[in-house]
Amino acid sequence: MTALFQPDLLKGRVALITGGGTGICRGIALAFARHGCDVAITSRKLEHLEPTVAELRALGVRAIAKVADVRDPAAVNDAVTGVVSELGRLDILINGAAGNFICLAENLSPNGFGTVVDIDLKGTFNVSRAALAHLKAQGGSVINISATLPYLGTMGQAHASAAKAGVDSLTRTLAVEWGPHGIRVNGIAPGPIDGTEGVRRLTNEQSREGAIRQCPLGRMGTVEDIANASLYLASEAASYVNGVTLVVDGGLWLRSARMLGEA
Repeated sequence: MTALFQPDLLKGRVALITGGGTGICRGIALAFARHGCDVAITSRKLEHLEPTVAELRALGVRAIAKVADVRDPAAVNDAVTGVVSELGRLDILINGAAGNFICLAENLSPNGFGTVVDIDLKGTFNVSRAALAHLKAQGGSVINISATLPYLGTMGQAHASAAKAGVDSLTRTLAVEWGPHGIRVNGIAPGPIDGTEGVRRLTNEQSREGAIRQCPLGRMGTVEDIANASLYLASEAASYVNGVTLVVDGGLWLRSARMLGEA
């Protein structure tokens, strides 16, 4: 892995990363740890967290796991309080917990629609709200992991598109409300990221090849691409960046409006 940032970029800071045990958010957690940040990760299941916590500690930082469902405000409050109690502060929040599946709107149940909105949108609000008092103490950065799905009409994704559009709107509103507290709120909208569970479940070989053909940069995204964007937004290099959702997809969304799973 090529080092693009100073190794002490986030030294002395503490980050909480929801969904941090797997996928993109695991990559962000490891990148933060490599740059000196102490890291707490959350998920609904401890087994999704323990291997990543071991990797984080092996990088020489303090790392802890907290089991919490982002849909449960009480559990979220307990988790955030526990993180601050054990690690002493909270400087960075990454809202990455998410759920998704492919289903046309005509076949989508109210429960299916609501579950994705509850995890992606309400979960982002629940964790952000719980973290606010602690972020106020010294200022900080919130990064909401969004998606490019709502930017065009993505078939089979009414639920996720609605949820992520809400996340983008929430990002802008919180940026305005919380900026006076020294808290920057931004987002990252990844395109399809190679090797992640989401790409494995929501696409097939044909659609992945199609994404590469359509992408102006001619490749799939990587977890490292998203981790690097997160390092930038969390750092002082982005100290005047607030209320932005940064698209990290090589320009793919500008050329595609296809149903996931198609070529």
